[in-house]
Amino acid sequence: MAEFLFEIGLEEVPARMIAGAEAELRRRVVAMLERERLVEAEPGAETAAESFATPRRLAVRVRGVRERQEDAAEELLGPSAKIAFKDGVATPAAVAFAKKAGVVVEALTVVTTAKGEYLQAKVVRAGKTAAEVIAAELPKELAGMYWAKTMTWRAGKPERFVRPVRWLLALLGDAVVPVSFAGKASGNITYGHRVLHGEAPVVIERPHAYETELEKAFVVADVEVRRERIRKALDRVCRGVEGARWREDAELVETVTQLTEWPTVLLGGFEPEYLTLPEEVLVTVMRDHQKYFAVEDAAGTLAPHFLTVLNTEVNAAGEAVIRHGNERVLRARFNDARFFWEFDQRVPLEERTKLLETVTFQKDLGSYAAKTERMRRAAAALARRVPGVDAPALDTAARLAKTDLTAELVKEFTELQGVVGGLYARAQGVSETACAAIYDQYRPVGMEDSVPRTAEGSLLAIADKADTIAGMFGLGMEPTGSKDPFALRRAANGIVTILAQGSLPLTLVEVAEAGAEGKTELIGRMLGFFRERVEFYLREAKGQAYDVVAAVLAAGFEDVRDAVARAEAVTAVRVASGSGGDDFAAVSAAFKRMKNILAQAREKGIEVPGRVDEALLLEPEETALAERAGDLAGQVDALRAAGEYEGALRAIAGLRPQVDAFFDAVMVMVPEPQVRGNRLALLARVLGDFSRIADFSEIVTAG
Repeated sequence: MAEFLFEIGLEEVPARMIAGAEAELRRRVVAMLERERLVEAEPGAETAAESFATPRRLAVRVRGVRERQEDAAEELLGPSAKIAFKDGVATPAAVAFAKKAGVVVEALTVVTTAKGEYLQAKVVRAGKTAAEVIAAELPKELAGMYWAKTMTWRAGKPERFVRPVRWLLALLGDAVVPVSFAGKASGNITYGHRVLHGEAPVVIERPHAYETELEKAFVVADVEVRRERIRKALDRVCRGVEGARWREDAELVETVTQLTEWPTVLLGGFEPEYLTLPEEVLVTVMRDHQKYFAVEDAAGTLAPHFLTVLNTEVNAAGEAVIRHGNERVLRARFNDARFFWEFDQRVPLEERTKLLETVTFQKDLGSYAAKTERMRRAAAALARRVPGVDAPALDTAARLAKTDLTAELVKEFTELQGVVGGLYARAQGVSETACAAIYDQYRPVGMEDSVPRTAEGSLLAIADKADTIAGMFGLGMEPTGSKDPFALRRAANGIVTILAQGSLPLTLVEVAEAGAEGKTELIGRMLGFFRERVEFYLREAKGQAYDVVAAVLAAGFEDVRDAVARAEAVTAVRVASGSGGDDFAAVSAAFKRMKNILAQAREKGIEVPGRVDEALLLEPEETALAERAGDLAGQVDALRAAGEYEGALRAIAGLRPQVDAFFDAVMVMVPEPQVRGNRLALLARVLGDFSRIADFSEIVTAG
């Protein structure tokens, strides 16, 4: 066994693409080695592999790689025995098959199959060396990697990659594996930091020395190590300002981690006079445009300092030069922001509503003025279903929501749309309720983002997103595959997240009706889309198993908060230790059996009666099931109505003795039509009464 190390060196890869590419390369290399029988993990364990990434490289190291494949025994099926032999003599068909299999005719045997007797040859395929296999298969994996954007750089050559390939490194133990891709042949050489180490090659003699040798060349290859080094450096440098701390920003930490190979941190400052601008503006300028970290005091108030992460190491004189340059650039950006802030205030938001007529939302859906009116109607329709909403403030927020799109500050700093509108509204004396709603209208932007802080903000955000989805669906512009040019999935994810995490008593049916303004066919399509997004939310945000999600959604998805509660209850009961968990699994398996029996009956055209006739319950086990199910139905309904789903599920699990006894002793599909129909009706009643929390037939059970 040996370690295998592969690295592909590139021109600088965009930071946003690196993490996904690192994971994909690791996955592809491991899958290739497993497929080719070069690694074999312990049962239930993963292949031991590590991945590395910087802006100039992607790498993976796998332990326990065989130096050659094991020989593989195969059983090849040949022609029919009748064709292969005539009067006991091998025909040309038998001879040709033996030659193809690499054996003598006498080694062929006759086996009986479902189609009759056929010739069989048992052969042993000699395994290839790992170097041969990797050299042949790894280039295919590289060519198959997904990139949002690719480029070509060699005239007349077909390969496309995210950036030009500059070198390949491939080692199995201390031996170079001859991999070729994009005109580059592999070796045992990599390269260090472009500035601090220069173009001198770095020799990697064995895979385990990879990180150590690169660190000598000013490259921290391990992403986690680099990330932690940045965090510690931010803490250390920030101590230079008494009582200060850097403002936590995990996303920015991730960005600068992927932008650097040898990170160091520098402290800079700016004039306190800029602190008269809103913090949101200052932080956006620092964060989104300059990749600077904001600094705050112990009270959380912005301080006149910033931290920047460099991809180099300099002496004190160099730090002074870099600090001066960064401060000068930031000062210019702050001056721009201050000018736009003051300039925009000359035209109140109320007057800007007219300007929205000249701003196109979508060519077939008209201007933002038209969208504003649709949003107002949708928000009002939703507000009527929510007690305690400040309807006038909500209408004001909807009317002014998009006006900041005409502001110069938003044109310069597009990340601040909505935020700027809320700040301008506050500065112009608009009610705080409306200001907060305008400010939060785009939330949540992603799964990690917070939802709007108020009911009015939530309603405005939902109305905006629902209108966009309805409009695009109405034009036939639904997302397809991986393509979603209008970010409709993100909009629907936002609606689902708001309903799941907030307290609005709204269903997705009501949201669709408000967005589609009553168009029945459009509402149906929107609901199908929303169901997909609820499934996504339950699996990705809440971490629910796929079968739990399927079971819960089959019982209803329109009330998102309720669906989340039901999924969490199913999972809690499922994983419960002791007999309760076993009973739940057994009842789930029985419900699946019931559903299959009913489906088969319907396929055969057998009618299932609408009610159970107690006089036709002939066996004691079916009588016991009917009585116990009847007794439990009311109890389960009461618990379900109170939202006590775990209690309801445990009560349903209590059906196990009667269900087990029923299937042990009772034959459902008997010849007598009335008895058979009555037993089918009993199964249908049990399924119907106890599948309102989740469709237990969707739960995957062992065995």
